[in-house]
Amino acid sequence: MTARRPPAPPGPLPPSFRATSGFSRRSLIRGLALGGGLLVAPGLLAACGGSDDSGGGDTGSLNAGINEAPGSGRAYDQQKARLDAFAKTKPDLKLNANYIDHNTFQEAVNNYLQGNPADVFTWFAGFRAQSFYTNELIGDVSEAFPADVPDAVRKASTATDGKQIFIPTNNYPWAVFYFKSLWKKNGYEVPTTLDELVALAGQMQKDGLTPIGFADKDGWPAMGTFDILNMRINGYDFHLSLMQGKQAWTDPKVKTVFDTWRGLLPYHEKDSLGRTYQESVANLQQKKTGMYYLGLFLTDSLELAEQDDIGFFTFPEIDSAVGADAIDAPIDGFCLAADPKNRSGAIDLLKYLGSPASGSALDAAKIPQIAVNPGASTDNYTGLQKQAVEFMGQQASIAQFMDRDTDPGFASTVMIPAIQTFISKPDDVDSLLKSIDAQAKSIFTG
Repeated sequence: MTARRPPAPPGPLPPSFRATSGFSRRSLIRGLALGGGLLVAPGLLAACGGSDDSGGGDTGSLNAGINEAPGSGRAYDQQKARLDAFAKTKPDLKLNANYIDHNTFQEAVNNYLQGNPADVFTWFAGFRAQSFYTNELIGDVSEAFPADVPDAVRKASTATDGKQIFIPTNNYPWAVFYFKSLWKKNGYEVPTTLDELVALAGQMQKDGLTPIGFADKDGWPAMGTFDILNMRINGYDFHLSLMQGKQAWTDPKVKTVFDTWRGLLPYHEKDSLGRTYQESVANLQQKKTGMYYLGLFLTDSLELAEQDDIGFFTFPEIDSAVGADAIDAPIDGFCLAADPKNRSGAIDLLKYLGSPASGSALDAAKIPQIAVNPGASTDNYTGLQKQAVEFMGQQASIAQFMDRDTDPGFASTVMIPAIQTFISKPDDVDSLLKSIDAQAKSIFTG
């Protein structure tokens, strides 16, 4: 259903660059190339930056780095279809696309950008793009930015200086998913407030169901629960400010998030730290679970008939003063190298990638995805995809998911173990937040 697998934090940073190191983030990024930093697969930088037949500075050549390897499924099929469609519009341009394993690309990207990067490469909106732009590792793409994308998408693609630094192509929302047939049978109604959600969860327990699916064996899924609770309680702006190290984790507002979460844990699936999200999806399919807060990729394993039976709703309002018009909907797309060999060709490609034609090419090939550009064809969209498009268009703000909105090292080495500690021992929030805060200060201000 979705165009790519769910987000996953990169592997832990080397010990010398963790929170206790005292390095600034700028020193970390620039130092990775000099000190070895993250491991790079043999030949990765050379392959990504071009090949012997790339033409180097030849304006007739254009290099694209893609974070999906052949055989990786829909994600690879989508990227290849996009580039193939663009190449047909530019028969005189030699387009060299290098397809690389997703995790390898992510873990080596810092070195990659300081080596010999492709003119254009796949990446994500949010903090990760912003940090590269701040450190002059990617360029301004304002002249190629599509004019008709939703404001929330534009905001997520814009740097603090007001320039666009990322070309959005597709995204997928996080929401509460459920089987309509089960809910109809039991007379359940979609909750619009936290009180209604809790009352519904209590009724589901009485009916012999586990109310809320939950799994965090892989570390990242529970980040989504924190994100949505923080946005519902404290708002989108506070959430992003916290993710960027501008708010204290010891702030009472953050404690309220964990206190609220603790109140919901009795309705979650038990033993979540030993379960993958796919296992929780299976329980939802088997009607053992009443609902599940996850990304649209939840539907990847469902048959079309099951997809017709799936419904979803936004996580309910908690504070009426904050509302419920902010969600996690990670945006995938492309960035421009800071010093591209073929800038004019790169801009042409980026304009195409952000255009309706790019999404329409995938739709014509029946490759499932949710195009960001509202002008893209939806002829082959399922009812669920069309609902997702409408849903995202209703949002005032779109967050990128914790591992994209914050420093990736902070996400992987601090927040994954912290959230898992909370799940297993939810009563010691004060000590946990003090630990998170100390590590955040070291990473963001060290």
